[in-house]
Amino acid sequence: MENNKQQNPIRIAAVGDIHVKETDQGKWVEYFRTISAQADILLLCGDLTDTGHLAEAEVLAQELKACTIPIIAVLGNHDYERDQQKTIKKMLENDKVHILDGQTVVLHGIGFAGVKGFGGGFDKHMLSMFGEPMIKSFVQEAVDDALKLDRALAHLDVDYIDIPKIVVLHYAPIKETVVGEPPEIFPYLGCSRLVEPINRRQVLVAFHGHAHVGTLEGATSAGVKVFNVAKPILQREGYEVPFYLYEVELKPEPATQEVVSQQG
Repeated sequence: MENNKQQNPIRIAAVGDIHVKETDQGKWVEYFRTISAQADILLLCGDLTDTGHLAEAEVLAQELKACTIPIIAVLGNHDYERDQQKTIKKMLENDKVHILDGQTVVLHGIGFAGVKGFGGGFDKHMLSMFGEPMIKSFVQEAVDDALKLDRALAHLDVDYIDIPKIVVLHYAPIKETVVGEPPEIFPYLGCSRLVEPINRRQVLVAFHGHAHVGTLEGATSAGVKVFNVAKPILQREGYEVPFYLYEVELKPEPATQEVVSQQG
């Protein structure tokens, strides 16, 4: 894709948990048109469908045609409900829509890395890989996604020098942005294993969803901003059109080509 003359700042719209239903035909057209008029890139932070039904993904694919800017997305737990996640990914992906699961995309001079993430808890209360095989499998899932995220960010570090890096997740990497949910379910809302590569790889900002009654904004121990952009939170915070707009100032550079890079 050719990259037009670079503009500053780059405007990034982010939202999660849109939960598109089979009966939503036409509901999202104006929403995506509004985002396209105000942003340069759209991030969708998981739970794109309501129950993981292919008919819901088909509706979303049609609705996304109203979006005229590039889309970077990850799937969420609802998209996995019917074990059709691979088909949903294929149905939604095209030249404009990039569904990440350990891959990277570079657009407008910004590197994006995305994984769904998983649960496991936070900080000193994080589950350890000890005990029954079922617990070990649960913890291993979070470890695997953290490793996928680290490899994706490492790929950006090797192939692109000194570009801003943004992480797209569904599950939370820090406890701060799930506060508001019942503490008993924190282990199912995210995992601190995800934050280690975010801190070490000097990520600019991370976006996630999943915790519908969590907290909009937090930060990692290294000061990386984290935003929980679940649509219900944005509505609660008074966003008339529920998406979060984040601006990235780029260093002046000669115009280059947009690069889409897949790995992992």
